[in-house]
Amino acid sequence: MQNPLSTRLLAIDALRGLVIIIMLLDHVRETFYLHYQVPDPMQIESTDPALFFSRSLAHLCAPVFVLLTGISAYLYQSKVQSLKMTREFLIKRGLFLIFLELVIINFAWTGQFPPEIVYLQVIWAIGISMLALAALIHLPILWIWIISVLIIAFHNVFDQLYPNSAFLQALWNILHQRGWIEFSEHFKVRTSYPVLPWIGVIGFGYALGKTVFSRPDNFAVKMQFLYRVGLGCIGLFLILRMLNLYGDQPREVFSNFSLTLMSFFNLTKYPPSLDFILWNCGLGLILLYALQRVENRSWIKPLVIFGSVPMFFYIVHLFVLKLLYVFAVFIFGINHGSYFGVDHVSTLWWISLILCLALYPLMLSFSRFKHQNKHIAILKYL
Repeated sequence: MQNPLSTRLLAIDALRGLVIIIMLLDHVRETFYLHYQVPDPMQIESTDPALFFSRSLAHLCAPVFVLLTGISAYLYQSKVQSLKMTREFLIKRGLFLIFLELVIINFAWTGQFPPEIVYLQVIWAIGISMLALAALIHLPILWIWIISVLIIAFHNVFDQLYPNSAFLQALWNILHQRGWIEFSEHFKVRTSYPVLPWIGVIGFGYALGKTVFSRPDNFAVKMQFLYRVGLGCIGLFLILRMLNLYGDQPREVFSNFSLTLMSFFNLTKYPPSLDFILWNCGLGLILLYALQRVENRSWIKPLVIFGSVPMFFYIVHLFVLKLLYVFAVFIFGINHGSYFGVDHVSTLWWISLILCLALYPLMLSFSRFKHQNKHIAILKYL
């Protein structure tokens, strides 16, 4: 009989692999569709529905990554049976991710070293969230639940808070408000991913993992519980969105049904609103349940492979996209203002599919290398 822990990890890797592929699509958009940039939230009346769908689909990525990081932290703790080792792992990995964001990933995006602008994006947010979780895991589980739910549910209350001093404004930009921190005329930081809501999400994932996987129920019952939590998140999202009073920017009703539907799902990501978190974390938990039920299907393997080497894929695909863009400009030149870009959203999907097929052999080889060399400490972080 298969070990429940290995089954659990297989489903988590498969889900992580799925959102990695979706993330690739969004980064292809950010590379070859820069001439049609979308704000947050999107301007739906001037946004092509295909672009709106592609961008909204990509919203699933960050919440699922952070949620799974919290769940995986508890699974690691249950494996090593040590709160101290778990705390040390979270601190080391969190600092490693912050280093990657500041040095490697920023260079992959901008091509500048030393940089004039540093973008604090999703890897930074996950790293900071892991450091915060390292502090939280010593608390009773009830307190972790309370803190996480309070952050997720009520951080939108402070959307219009603007501190008076430059120091407090910079701190608030890191925690909750997307903005700029200027250190000098030639160096500034963009807080693309304010971290406070993500700390709530990672705490929610850890608390959920500990609540579910420490229960004496069989594995199927545990997965059913996660499924019901996912449905509950979706249900609460639908209620809040219908009430249109709190949780995100108000939805609008148009004479055109498709625009009304787009407005309903036009959610704020920076920082992630309550509605954004409920919808995407709910979908993530439902997908986790669904993938676990089909774990023996052969088509799951590529998802598991991609999901088993998430950071390696993240770094590699950014440099591949940068090289492809430089090559495209060299061959075709600039064709959309100051950018080279493709003309149709469908082309972005085709590029993403080709890149998935091209990168899979490398990911498979690295996954095998990682599995065969578990004694190499740094491989745990890739």
